[in-house]
Amino acid sequence: MPVVLYGIKNCDTIKKAKNWLVDNGVEFTFHDYRKDGLSTQLVNTLEDSLGWEVMVNKRGTTWRKLPDDVKANINKESALALMLENPAIIKRPILNTGKTLLIGFSTTDYKEHL
Repeated sequence: MPVVLYGIKNCDTIKKAKNWLVDNGVEFTFHDYRKDGLSTQLVNTLEDSLGWEVMVNKRGTTWRKLPDDVKANINKESALALMLENPAIIKRPILNTGKTLLIGFSTTDYKEHL
């Protein structure tokens, strides 16, 4: 299975991950949530492996702009719906190595799994 990097094109962390992959000769495809879409099936597959709590980026502006009652009452169902409505709320990047899913960018993790 090919390596797939999931995220949003203009994200600085995505740029770092892409550069690392290119610099280290790792062939990959980039799946841009905004351009390529985000299906319920993909979100559920990622959540099954990573967990919705890890996937929700609570440090980003998308999260901060949510109403307080939405943030206070977040659960798996509402989190998955939010991810489909606002893909920018998903922590990035997510890297599918073909064997494992990694979330966030860490040169140590990338070296270990690729």
